[in-house]
Amino acid sequence: MIPPKPTPRPEKTSLRNYVKLFRKDILSAQPAKLYRAWMADYKTPFFRSFLVNQPTLVKRVLNEEPMNFPKSGRVAEGLRPLLGNSVFLTNGEIWLKQRRIIDPAFEGGRLKDTFPAMLGAGQAMVARLKDQTGAQDGPLDIEPYASEGAADVIFRTLFSIPITHDTASKVFEEFQGYQRAQPILNIAAFIPLPKWLPRFHRKKTRNGAKAIRKLITDLTAKRMAEIKAGTAPDDLATKIMTTADPQTGERFDTEEMVDQVAIFFLAGHETSATALAWALWLLAANPEVQDRVAEEALSLPDAPTFSDLSKLRFTKDVFRETLRLYPPVPMMVREAKCPVQFRARNVPKGAQIVLSPWHLGRHEIFWDRPHEFDPDRFKTENGKTCLRDAFIPFSSGPRVCTGAGFAMVEGPLFLALLLRAFRIETVSGKTPVPVAHLTVRSKDGIWLKLTPRERAFRG
Repeated sequence: MIPPKPTPRPEKTSLRNYVKLFRKDILSAQPAKLYRAWMADYKTPFFRSFLVNQPTLVKRVLNEEPMNFPKSGRVAEGLRPLLGNSVFLTNGEIWLKQRRIIDPAFEGGRLKDTFPAMLGAGQAMVARLKDQTGAQDGPLDIEPYASEGAADVIFRTLFSIPITHDTASKVFEEFQGYQRAQPILNIAAFIPLPKWLPRFHRKKTRNGAKAIRKLITDLTAKRMAEIKAGTAPDDLATKIMTTADPQTGERFDTEEMVDQVAIFFLAGHETSATALAWALWLLAANPEVQDRVAEEALSLPDAPTFSDLSKLRFTKDVFRETLRLYPPVPMMVREAKCPVQFRARNVPKGAQIVLSPWHLGRHEIFWDRPHEFDPDRFKTENGKTCLRDAFIPFSSGPRVCTGAGFAMVEGPLFLALLLRAFRIETVSGKTPVPVAHLTVRSKDGIWLKLTPRERAFRG
């Protein structure tokens, strides 16, 4: 089965219609030619935008000259109410300082240290689904369960509390409403506005962001007090809040930490959830692949350890192939700090440089059978080459996602726990249609039928 993708827009369209399509869904607003283009540009009355697919140019922007292509302030406008000055939005010296404080928490043995928390969250998700399938013998939308499971990982690894904790559950509930209310771009992404002019965020967006930040502030302030009292648990929040910038000696204050926790929650929860949900649908639609993942999963001990993850080689390739087809963040936008030339074309200062994991991962020149689901492709020469040159779901270079290693542990682990517990099937008439809001979700959910694996084996 060919995995679904959005219907692209007509080749030519008005700026007004493009903005309307873009705010509704970033993917279907793009023309089909981008799956074959080395580069494409788009002019508006206010700025010029270049989408770059050529691997050498992608590496130039992300790896070789990242300070010459900072994060676009246009995109930041829409996320500012929730993320403030988080590391996801900042540039220059502020961003460098933030990374110097944050990065040590994700180095060395921290993945191994956080594995028990990930495992506990995965087992809790399996238990919730067992309760649900026991009470209701029918299809269910897996996206809410994936979201809850991914949020559980964030709270357990950051603050040593499960999703059932009162504050954690309130943050999760508020974020579900925020995700539905927040368009991927604010109007300031299309029209330059003076700094003093309001940004016209929707009321639901403003209220949701305010509520989430208040709850995170409460968690952060409590942790600050525990650190001072010497009673704080040794988790990611404590590690980040007690790490000083090696150059300035400064630490995050409460507001700065709230900004970072907001992006950890957004990036670590929302992106992991959408990747997991798409992976489960792909496995349901490809039973022979599902059987191979289940075989690996059933080879794990009842209480797997971090070292047991090495047995999930094929499962990891399944998750990697999911990220190729459905990268949670479909597009990243940088800004040219000074005039440059790309493919003999002049790129003016201030131009928007769009890097698209979605189009790069499905590029019809680079990949063999780019729109097909084939986890074995990474064993081929084409797959290995494209993995190096045309695969950027976590970005690349100095701004690569700090949680990339976490994601590549959490995703395969959750798939293994779920596939050894359930056999999964697609639901007739419920083929998911991908749309991009904050991340690449399905328009009407991802519906699956789960059968406890003991029953499935009995026939």
